[in-house]
Amino acid sequence: MQLPLQITFRHMPPSEALEADIRKHAAKLDQVCENIMSCRVVVGPQHKHHRQGNLYQVKIDLTVPGTELAVSQDPGKNHAHEDAYVAVRDAFDSMRRELEDYVRRRKGKVKHHEPPPEGRISQLHPEQDYGMIETPDGREIYFHRNSVIDADFDRLEIGMRVIFCEEAGEQGPQASTVHVKGA
Repeated sequence: MQLPLQITFRHMPPSEALEADIRKHAAKLDQVCENIMSCRVVVGPQHKHHRQGNLYQVKIDLTVPGTELAVSQDPGKNHAHEDAYVAVRDAFDSMRRELEDYVRRRKGKVKHHEPPPEGRISQLHPEQDYGMIETPDGREIYFHRNSVIDADFDRLEIGMRVIFCEEAGEQGPQASTVHVKGA
């Protein structure tokens, strides 16, 4: 980290042991991303007046090049967070996942999903429960009445634009799902 780690205890006395635990977790974040600029951690009980143990809340703000990552570990009804060490561990686990996602995005290792293929309905045979889709490259893809999603097969018309998922069928390419574009 370029700036020293900042640890704040709210509505509770400072704890050297808890501070050492936070420093240990923060050091592990440096192994995930070496160019962390700053890290601020706030630990404290969520509410002061509980009949049983206080639930601890942990907030972590991390500054990295280009953005700031924040995690607020709200205990909700998680009674494991009656232990401040568990709350700190869970918050740093969440921050580690956020930081790993940030590193993947920076390296360009994010999955890019291909858009589904598009085409237009070129043939309809309602009496036999099928139709054909013509793709932009001129191929003909078979589809069955049951493949049509979010539309009524009987209301389809030749020329309608569709998106579809293609798979290999027994007699050639076929569409496993067909969505009318704009429907």
